[in-house]
Amino acid sequence: MRKIYKHTYNTGNRKLDAMIKETIENAGGSPDADLLTDIMTTAIKLREDNLDRGDVRMMTTTLKELRYALKVFQPYRHVRKVAIFGSARTPPSSADYRQAHEFAQAIVDAGWMVVTGAASGIMSAGNEGAGRANSFGVNIRLPFEQEPNPTIANDPKLINFKYFFTRKLIFIKESDATVLCPGGFGTHDEGFETLTLVQTGKATPRPIVCLDPPNSKYWSSWKNFLIKQLGGRKMIDPEDVGLIYFTHDARDAVRKVTHFYRNYHSSRYIYDRLVFRLKRPLPRQRLEEINVNFKSILKKGKIQQFAKPFDEEENEPHTFRLAFYFNRRHFAKLMQLIDRVNEE
Repeated sequence: MRKIYKHTYNTGNRKLDAMIKETIENAGGSPDADLLTDIMTTAIKLREDNLDRGDVRMMTTTLKELRYALKVFQPYRHVRKVAIFGSARTPPSSADYRQAHEFAQAIVDAGWMVVTGAASGIMSAGNEGAGRANSFGVNIRLPFEQEPNPTIANDPKLINFKYFFTRKLIFIKESDATVLCPGGFGTHDEGFETLTLVQTGKATPRPIVCLDPPNSKYWSSWKNFLIKQLGGRKMIDPEDVGLIYFTHDARDAVRKVTHFYRNYHSSRYIYDRLVFRLKRPLPRQRLEEINVNFKSILKKGKIQQFAKPFDEEENEPHTFRLAFYFNRRHFAKLMQLIDRVNEE
């Protein structure tokens, strides 16, 4: 049964609150009427906040962009997707371009779809390799006009954003993996953003792959910087570099991305427990081994296996569960646990 929280957020005007609820009912009602009420209440409250018109415009545009983007992705939620990042300046003759094209083509062959920034360079290679039917483009409107690449141009799955922050949110929310090809500030921005969200638990675990051609030192130089400067100066836990997988092989990148979901399906917190949804149950011996090897990530208790969803998981996949009290610190070790769960 859908959980509806106790509603305490209101305009302070009973007549207005009643009108908001009546408006939703007159529009056809909704199982999420409580949340829609909050949105409309927020809009009313803006009137009394005396904000600049620019502030109100920003909030309006943000809501419009998110609504439309979620609407576009919603019919494809059952298909896994990978976000591909890389330089818009990479020419088609480049080894970087050919490798991104190969990866996109191979990941689509594995049943996935591709999400790119929709522009030229690596983004064009990603959409081209995936093909129009299996591509999404999340374009950003820039002063110098970032035009969508020919593969995704005029496609219903092309979304144009005004704000980087709404675009970034969609990249993370609507993808299941991140692949970073050589690129500039934007690529590193997206890469560090993804790493930060996974490292802090603000995003669910996902494969993060750095891909560059054989003999390239693009990502190995960056990896050394992470190890020596961030890890060496204790600005990150040295194990955090393990959140990233480095490879020179497009097919190996596909294997890493798809293997992550071989048995592991998804995860969420239910109160204080982290719950892994699994496609298949773990043998008792492996569960016992996992409890020994991953005791350090537990706040208390043991990792337990369950044969059905919890009551709080409405409309979630009817798969097996692992549930445990995660200490919310050792996220690189958590990725290792997922790797162990995925082993045959």
